[in-house]
Amino acid sequence: MKDLEAKKISGLYETLIDAWNKRDARKMAEQYTKTGESIGFDGSIMTGTGEITSQLNEIFSQHPTPPFNSRIKDIRFLGEDSAILRAIAGMIPPGKSELDPELNAHQTLVAVKENSEWKVELFQNTPAQYHGRPDLVERFTKELTS
Repeated sequence: MKDLEAKKISGLYETLIDAWNKRDARKMAEQYTKTGESIGFDGSIMTGTGEITSQLNEIFSQHPTPPFNSRIKDIRFLGEDSAILRAIAGMIPPGKSELDPELNAHQTLVAVKENSEWKVELFQNTPAQYHGRPDLVERFTKELTS
């Protein structure tokens, strides 16, 4: 049972990332609960599907957002109806062919089950800069490309 639920949560995350990569604000917002929150790489907070849709539409129209290259690291259940997914992600900027280590991030997704469907309650994209520790930056980037 837990394996099936973990697969559904993985699918939720993958749909969210795919929507970002396709620059589809509506599809991204659909993955959230009505009061779900997204905390961006720059620390900005979007709350609720309406705000998430509108702010992402603005971001996508004004910036050439690079796609995520991500890897799920862990899914931990907090109960039958909630779980935390932890992933790592990097981005290949437009016009480049390799990940930019300055865009590496830890991603945390808190999933809750609503009416038998998993939804995002919180998604946080935290920079993985490892200030002063270039070996960790290199290891992180290598893990995303292997």
